Amino acid sequence: MAKPTILLTGANGFLGSHLLEALLSQQYNVVILKRSTSDLWRIAHLMDQVTSYDVDVQPLQQAFKEQEIDCVIHTACHYGRNGDSIHSIVESNLLYGIQVLEAAIECNVKTFVNTDTCLPKEISIYSLSKKQFLEWAVCTKNKINIINIKLENIYGPKDDANKFISWLILKLKTDVASIPLTSGDQKRDFIYIDDAVSAYMFILNFIDIHQEFDEYEVCNDRLVAVKDVVFLLKRCYQDKRSNCKTILDFGALPYRDNEKMEYAMCNDKLKRLGWKSMIDLNDGLKKCIEYELGKNDL
Repeated sequence: MAKPTILLTGANGFLGSHLLEALLSQQYNVVILKRSTSDLWRIAHLMDQVTSYDVDVQPLQQAFKEQEIDCVIHTACHYGRNGDSIHSIVESNLLYGIQVLEAAIECNVKTFVNTDTCLPKEISIYSLSKKQFLEWAVCTKNKINIINIKLENIYGPKDDANKFISWLILKLKTDVASIPLTSGDQKRDFIYIDDAVSAYMFILNFIDIHQEFDEYEVCNDRLVAVKDVVFLLKRCYQDKRSNCKTILDFGALPYRDNEKMEYAMCNDKLKRLGWKSMIDLNDGLKKCIEYELGKNDL
């Protein structure tokens, strides 16, 4: 029996690229939406296995009308970490998502899988725009099944350089004298990218049981103080580079506005599908370090 056809947004991003690898390895037919200017370094080796559309050149609806799409997986997002305008963040996280959702409804797609954040909406423009999109998506649940996937802090190889784990490794790699940090008492649940992707794949395997709206929280169910994560990362790094002398300057930075010290999430619904995380934090950090060092000199 032929595998369903998945339309994937954000395929060239960190999560999307790993998800694309998994979908293709399991013989799904994949259609991706991108821009003609998109940086495809993560997925260049996969482009001959997918059907792609440049949404800045071609009508977005064309992707839905030229083949039957069974499911949309929406991972595209804009974090707004580089001083980007509110307009650009809202356009990417809210308006673009609504465009894709409307096209899916118009073409009778069965399921829309949305990628959400664990962050409360008051934390940032990014989290606010993500929560606003979810509210609009839920309004359409009588027209298309909505599955919302809330992610904790995913990390792994090929992540953006300004994401926390990658940023720390790059700082250590460049032998900076010290790294200014907050006190690090806030607790977070870190989940390795392969485990996050496997959660999506499990949900796809059970996609027919979902009606109207359902939600899953993807996490390890294990909160760790950020300070402890940083110490562990440095120890793992020193196993590779024993001469690392970078000082971890905890307390040099204030907490961000509206910082929440702990996020409570639960993966029981995923576990009932048979999913479980396989990569612990120690091994995950080692994989990230090996990747970053291996790009040049390991």
